[in-house]
Amino acid sequence: MLTQVAIASLNHVLGQAAWAREKLRPHAGRVALLSSPPLALRLSIEPDGHFAEAAADSPADAEIALPTGAVSRALQGFDAVSRHVSVSGNAEFAETLGFVLRNLRWDAEEDLSKVFGDIVARRMAMGFAQFASWQRNAARNFAETTADYLAEERQVLLRPGLVAEFASDVDTLRDDLARLEKRLEKLEAN
Repeated sequence: MLTQVAIASLNHVLGQAAWAREKLRPHAGRVALLSSPPLALRLSIEPDGHFAEAAADSPADAEIALPTGAVSRALQGFDAVSRHVSVSGNAEFAETLGFVLRNLRWDAEEDLSKVFGDIVARRMAMGFAQFASWQRNAARNFAETTADYLAEERQVLLRPGLVAEFASDVDTLRDDLARLEKRLEKLEAN
C-alpha cells in the first residue's frame, strides 16, 4: 500500500512537470530501485514518462540507496540527503533519475487552486512560505542563542577568535622560551 501511495504521489508531481516526463521517456521499460532501509521502492518507467510498480523479481537497471532516516532529512531539502546517496547501475539512467528527483517540485498552489480558487490558493501558499521561513529563522536564532549562552555564560564552548589568540600566545611563549634557553646556554658556556 505504501508503494502505491508513493507511486501515486510521484506521478501526481510528474503530471505537473512535462520536462521531467520528457527526460524519463527515453528510459521507458527500465527499472529503478530506490531504497532507504527498511523501505525499498522498485519502479519502472512507463512510455509516457510516469512511474509504475515493477515486479519484485525484476532486476534493477539503477539503484539509488538513501541512508537510514533520509526521508526525514529530505524535508530539509535534497541537498541535505544528496551527499549520503549511493548510486549504482546504468550511469545514464541513474543520472537522469537523480536529476529528475532533485529538481522535481510539487506545485501545491496549483492543487489548492482547484479546491479553494486562485486567490485563496495564492494566499495559502504565501502563508505556508512565510511560516516555513519563520521556522528556519527561529531555528537559526535558537542555535545562535544557544551557542552564545554556552560560550559566554556557561563557558563550555570557546569562540574561534579566543582559540586563535590562545594558539598565538602559546607560539609566542614557545619562541620566547627558546630564546631564553639559548641565552642560558651562552651564559653557562662562559
